Amino acid sequence: MELKGNKYGTHRVLEPVGVMPQTAQRINNSFNQLYSNEIVCDVISLNIDSASFTQLKKEANMDEGKIAAKIMEIVSQRGKMQNPVTGSGGMFIGRVAHIGSDLVGKIDLEVGDKIASLVSLSLTPLCIKSIDKIHINIDRVDVTAKAVIFESGIYAKLPSDMTEQLALAALDVAGAPAQTRNLVKEGDSVLVLGAGGKSGILVCYEAKKKAGKNGRVVGVVRKQAYADTLMELGVVDSCILASADQPVEVLEKSLEANNGCEYDVAVNCVNVQGTEMASILPVRDGGIVYFFSMATSFTRAALGAEGVGKDVNMIIGNGYTKNHAEITLNVLRESPGIRKLFQEKYI
Repeated sequence: MELKGNKYGTHRVLEPVGVMPQTAQRINNSFNQLYSNEIVCDVISLNIDSASFTQLKKEANMDEGKIAAKIMEIVSQRGKMQNPVTGSGGMFIGRVAHIGSDLVGKIDLEVGDKIASLVSLSLTPLCIKSIDKIHINIDRVDVTAKAVIFESGIYAKLPSDMTEQLALAALDVAGAPAQTRNLVKEGDSVLVLGAGGKSGILVCYEAKKKAGKNGRVVGVVRKQAYADTLMELGVVDSCILASADQPVEVLEKSLEANNGCEYDVAVNCVNVQGTEMASILPVRDGGIVYFFSMATSFTRAALGAEGVGKDVNMIIGNGYTKNHAEITLNVLRESPGIRKLFQEKYI
């Protein structure tokens, strides 16, 4: 018999009672009891959040067996894939296995549909039977597993005009380019930290598109190869080579790249800690700093901005923005160069 659960999934919280699934230390990942307002999926792959997977790789010294063991340990202990160090999760692709009776006919899904979850694994009940393959260079883990999407959860049907691997690579960071589209205005100068990564490239594309010919987009990357790629794609006006955890270096080089002027918007797509001040310092008073990176520390950002007297509007990255899935997939449709790069690098 199906019971009705809470819309936001609090019925699966085990510890501590009364909190939301994302902040819970442990949630119920059992599938013995079905709920009438849940969707159950057979999971094909997990796309682990970049900050999380970077930490896992470092801890395991790039040993795939140790990475797999750590993922199994986390899911066994917490009932979800939420890295205890970074607090972040990721997303999954899978096939709909069951739709609760309260949702039948009310959602645009049928059993058998392939979907990408657009909610974080850090709140998703997940039970892994086996880890079948680790794709260490693209943060992906193939699994035999089951997962739950709550009534309030969001998802996207996988498109027919691209492979599921390609769609997953983009949807994993869908919030970043979509939010960038909302934040950047015609004529803005935009600084993108971590511009050479997956989210960074998509952000640069949307920033360039919105800023227009009178705007300026500058990417911050660690390697010349990343800079060359961004320039070839035409998604930046300039690139600087700097480490985002070195704020003074980033400030000096980024101002030089923008004719000595501070920026209207900075977007942080870096997957390591300690990059808050490199994002804040180059931005003008009244400007916007968008922290998409899950490695961001609210404390460091807030107290750091205060400490240098910066009156900037700081936005914490939200993995969900209205129509973000379609906006992001359209980047791959509009830009053959980015689509080709994603096919070669991320699948």
